[in-house]
Amino acid sequence: MKQQVISYLSTCKDTLFNSAKYLYENPEESYKEYNACNYLINILENHNFKVEKNFLNIDTAFKATFGNSFPKICYICEYDAIKNQGHITGHNLISEISLGAAIGLSKVIEKIGGTVIVLGCPGEYLGGAKITMCKQGVFEDIDAVLMAHPDVCTRESGTSTAILPLSIEFNSNSGLSYINKNTYNALDAMILTFNILNSINKGLPENTQVDSVLSEGGITPLLVPNKTEAKFYIRADNMQIANYIEKKIKVIAESVTSLMDISYSSSFYELPYENLITNSTLSRLFCHNLKESGIIEIGEPIKINAGISLGTVSHFVPSIHSHINIIESSNVKYGTKEFASATLSEFAQDAAIKAAHALAFTGIDIIEKEPLLTEIKKEFSKKK
Repeated sequence: MKQQVISYLSTCKDTLFNSAKYLYENPEESYKEYNACNYLINILENHNFKVEKNFLNIDTAFKATFGNSFPKICYICEYDAIKNQGHITGHNLISEISLGAAIGLSKVIEKIGGTVIVLGCPGEYLGGAKITMCKQGVFEDIDAVLMAHPDVCTRESGTSTAILPLSIEFNSNSGLSYINKNTYNALDAMILTFNILNSINKGLPENTQVDSVLSEGGITPLLVPNKTEAKFYIRADNMQIANYIEKKIKVIAESVTSLMDISYSSSFYELPYENLITNSTLSRLFCHNLKESGIIEIGEPIKINAGISLGTVSHFVPSIHSHINIIESSNVKYGTKEFASATLSEFAQDAAIKAAHALAFTGIDIIEKEPLLTEIKKEFSKKK
């Protein structure tokens, strides 16, 4: 079966490379990935996948399915880019790898059973459609979610930070500043909030970080700023700790409100991310298949100091988020335009095909070996 996957993917290398190249040359911002979405859908439809467009009423999301039985193996496509920066984190290559894995696995599905699913997930830089998919129950009947992310080093799937993107807003009376100089205003409240938070930072739990920015706070010194808004980016090992810090910030805001006799409100300006829980059984299986595919050097898992929407998914279904080295030169850094350009190199394309092989092989193993799937699910239930 695995040899059949290798043989078939060797016939469509150009199709896979062109997908990464098209996305690279036509970068689109989060939730505006219309061309990218259509391009990927066309490839999947040409390989006989049944595609649901405008999935969950998200214009640039899709669900593609091949097969109609269990187990169900899911691969993820991400395809948004950063404005004026392009695919500096390699989302174009994520899509290529997942396409290759899904197409490869689909060629043996009729022989071994099971179903392969590809989810087109826009907006990773702005909350990620996968969060909405979780809330809508998309992953409830999926058995495993497999994803490989381009990077500067090949590593096992690790973990990530939980993220809470909290917005605090103060409102006060408006007027001319020289007339209202003896009254508190919204900017006073926000400055005091920042100062108190800075004072208690050292008492926050270990491995936590709170970044903040004043996103609105007045336009001229002549007028009292009647509205200020600050955005807080809370990073923590898990959502329980992040929620604890969120409550601390709200206590500060409520206290400031009471002291200055003005009003405040809070909200999330993006969707929160749970921390990634790697399924170790899945990760070991994928790493074995990665070595079988020709990528031998695999580093230890690390904690990503950022939020990834697959983190939330991993609380609903066994998941992995492995890293694949796509660069030859140590001078190329992740998150740069040079890294984006490297996604089209011969070295990166070779790594992408090998990663696609390994993801497809892992899907085959899960479908064919029932005790393996039982072990995966047992571990998931225990960690959950």
